[in-house]
Amino acid sequence: MTTLPETERSRPDEPDVTVVVASRNRRADLLATLPRHEAPVVLVDNASTDGTLAAVRQAHPEVGLLVLDRNEGAHGRTLGAAEAQTPFIAFADDDSWWAPGDLARAVAIMRAHPRLALLNARILVGPEERLDTVCTEMARSPLGTAPDLPGPSLLGFVACAALVRTEAFEAVGGFDPVVRFPGEEERVALDLASAGWGLSYVDEVTIHHHPSPQREAPTRRQTGIWRSRLLTAAMRLPAGELARTAGRAVLAGRPGIEGLLRAAPDLPAALRRRRPVPPGVLADLRRLQEDGS
Repeated sequence: MTTLPETERSRPDEPDVTVVVASRNRRADLLATLPRHEAPVVLVDNASTDGTLAAVRQAHPEVGLLVLDRNEGAHGRTLGAAEAQTPFIAFADDDSWWAPGDLARAVAIMRAHPRLALLNARILVGPEERLDTVCTEMARSPLGTAPDLPGPSLLGFVACAALVRTEAFEAVGGFDPVVRFPGEEERVALDLASAGWGLSYVDEVTIHHHPSPQREAPTRRQTGIWRSRLLTAAMRLPAGELARTAGRAVLAGRPGIEGLLRAAPDLPAALRRRRPVPPGVLADLRRLQEDGS
C-alpha cells in the first residue's frame, strides 16, 4: 500500500477521510458492507481463515488491504489508521456502515470544531433501524455540552460509530495491544480527555449496524469487557479505583471473575503503561459512574 508524505496529506485532490474496517472470518458480512462505504477503505484482516482475502480482492480490488499474520483485535484498527494517511479516520465494523452522505457531514462537523477529537454517531440497529440504547445514554450525558463542541461530552464511545481526528488518535497511541477487544474504547477516551481533546455524541449523523450472526456468546463478551475494564483501570485509574473495579468484577459473578482471571496475565504489560488520569478527568468519570448506578 502506498502512503503519502506528510506534506501531501491535505492536498485538495486527496480524500479527507478513510474508513478503517477490522475483521476476522466474516467474509459474507464484508462483501455486503464494503460497497456501502463512501470513502476509501483500508481493511485490516486479523488473520482470517475463511477465504476473506481472496473474496475481497476479487470483488473489491479498490479496497486497501492490511493483512496481519495474527489476530491483533482492536489494535488492528490502529495499524490500519497508520496506513490511511488522511486527517480523519472513520471506523466501521464488518457489519456496519455510515448512512449515505453522513460521513462527509461528520467530517464537516469535525472541521468546524477544532477541539473535537472524536465524534460518536447515532447508531441504528438492524433492518428495523432501532436506536441503540447506548445512544440514549450518550444523549443525556451528565457532562453536558461544552460551548466549543457539537454535542454532549463523552468519556467513552462505540468504535464502530466513531470518526476520529487522526492527529489526536495517534497522539494517544490509538487502540493498544494490551486491552485488544472488546471494551477497547475506554482507555482511548480517557487519554483523549486527559490531553484536552473533546469527545461528543452527535445524533445528526448516523451509522447503520446489522449485527453479524457470527458473534460471541453474551456471557463470553461480558467476560471480555470485564477483562478490558480491569486492564484499563490498571493503566489509568488510581489504586483505590482499581481495587473497587476488581471488587465489582467479583460481585458480577462468573463473567467478572473470569474477566479477572483473563486479565491477570496481561497485568504486568498494563502496569508498564500506567499513567493515571488527571483529577478533572477522574471527577468526570465518577460523575458518569454515579449517573449510571
